[in-house]
Amino acid sequence: MRERLSGDPAANQAVSTLRTLVPPVGYIPDFLTPSVPEGGLSAALEEVRATSPDRLRRDLARLRVTTVLPPWVTELGRPAGRGMRSLTKVLQVSSRVLLEARWDHIRKAIGDEIDTRSRVLLDGGVIALLESLRPFAQWRPPVLEVDYPTHRDLRLEGRGLLLVPSYFCWRRPTALADPTLGPVLVYPVTARPFDLVPENDGRLDRLLGRTRASVLTEVARGRPRSTSEVATAVGIALPSASYQLTVLRDGGLVTSHREGQHVRHSATPIGYRLLDGDRARLR
Repeated sequence: MRERLSGDPAANQAVSTLRTLVPPVGYIPDFLTPSVPEGGLSAALEEVRATSPDRLRRDLARLRVTTVLPPWVTELGRPAGRGMRSLTKVLQVSSRVLLEARWDHIRKAIGDEIDTRSRVLLDGGVIALLESLRPFAQWRPPVLEVDYPTHRDLRLEGRGLLLVPSYFCWRRPTALADPTLGPVLVYPVTARPFDLVPENDGRLDRLLGRTRASVLTEVARGRPRSTSEVATAVGIALPSASYQLTVLRDGGLVTSHREGQHVRHSATPIGYRLLDGDRARLR
């Protein structure tokens, strides 16, 4: 990415400008992360462009506590000013340069995550979903304790909690700083970008055995697999595949659900995390 930016002055300037408002650690203004269920990037940019002056002042005042802001930031939100139009252009260019080449991969990782969590919710209900957020969150009724960088209490007060899987939020979850906004918890996707991770020593084979590890790996590849599909892909007999899947399901690493005449299997969040230590297998 550094090489691409060095050869594209306009993109490099856009990313440098964005770094002013998005520090590597600490607070990021809430208005830069609107909750837009539909419409993609264009709808999100329109939401940013329409941010009210009062909201801008509050968010930028919070950012000034930890970040020195340049003079151009004061132009944001001024009546008849070009500040917000310029900022949304910066966001558009940065998104194109930083994300476009990887967008299909990112969308697949997010889609797989949503499928996995949805199956947990359908199979076990809300409690199972909350308990599946380990290790970065623990459900201790009636409180969801989150591994968060600062101490804070967020009371729902009858409002729902929006769970947002993030491809880039990989160390710990985050949330909107303004408690008056809709409660949102942004958490790391379970399935990491496997193709970007260096290979290691294949410790999963030693833990589970080669056949069982191969079965777990196969059911973690994208869409849910039937028992016969797993058997064919791994190269084992159907009864053996059924037995291995039963063991993995009893151990909480695989979940199964009936789809018509077939039973389809997929990895649970715990199964994905176990594979996280042997990602070369999923290449």
